Amino acid sequence: MDYKDKKYVPYRLSRSFGFAIYGIFHTVKNERNMQIHVFVAAVTIILGCMLPLSYIEWLFIFSAIGGTLSLELVNTAIENTVDLVTEEKHPLAKIAKDVAAGAVLIYALYSVIVGCIIFLPKIYQYL
Repeated sequence: MDYKDKKYVPYRLSRSFGFAIYGIFHTVKNERNMQIHVFVAAVTIILGCMLPLSYIEWLFIFSAIGGTLSLELVNTAIENTVDLVTEEKHPLAKIAKDVAAGAVLIYALYSVIVGCIIFLPKIYQYL
């Protein structure tokens, strides 16, 4: 099978999507932080459906959710790769894991700020 043969492209593409979906489900099932992110995302979407949000506000909400979930997936990949490469405690392994976790933390904080800017004034109007 030649990788340039066009008739195999849909098969390879569907397999690639399958691997990606498996990775997402595996991470949601096995990683506590991803479970927390998914729960908060679901609550945020439900709250957004209950409040009048503009298209731009939805854009920011979904960008915050998508970015946080994506970075958590990357963080998990980095942590698992580091664990695969070395079983010993190594300062560089710790730095790699901590930096990846720090990236998720920064984006999660950004997401919280976006949520507060969008939701707090709307919730305040209802009180």
